[in-house]
Amino acid sequence: QVQLVESGGGLVQAGGSLRLSCAASGSTFSIVDMGWYRQAPGKQRALVAAIGNGGSTNYADSVQGRFTISRDNATNTVYLQMNSLKPEDTAVYYCNAHTKRGMILFNYWGQGTQVTVSS
Repeated sequence: QVQLVESGGGLVQAGGSLRLSCAASGSTFSIVDMGWYRQAPGKQRALVAAIGNGGSTNYADSVQGRFTISRDNATNTVYLQMNSLKPEDTAVYYCNAHTKRGMILFNYWGQGTQVTVSS
């Protein structure tokens, strides 16, 4: 089992910045990748950015060049630095982790943190 606790959401004006943090605890040795998803009202949850154990990253086209995902393996914390925020970035942001036991992948979610960007 892995527990994920997010922090850092809030209200910011367009063009501003926020940094989200997600601390993992529990069976962190089994984590293979971590990432951030977001869900806006009336829309499906979608990948924002992900980072693998080796440091490889993947970004949604809509945030490429504005958001940066990073990971501190010593503290099992993943960060999402969000710059040049736009009103369309408004959503609940969820931390995600995948763990692997044998050939089986498990999926864990944080409780979510609200990000609101005003125009």
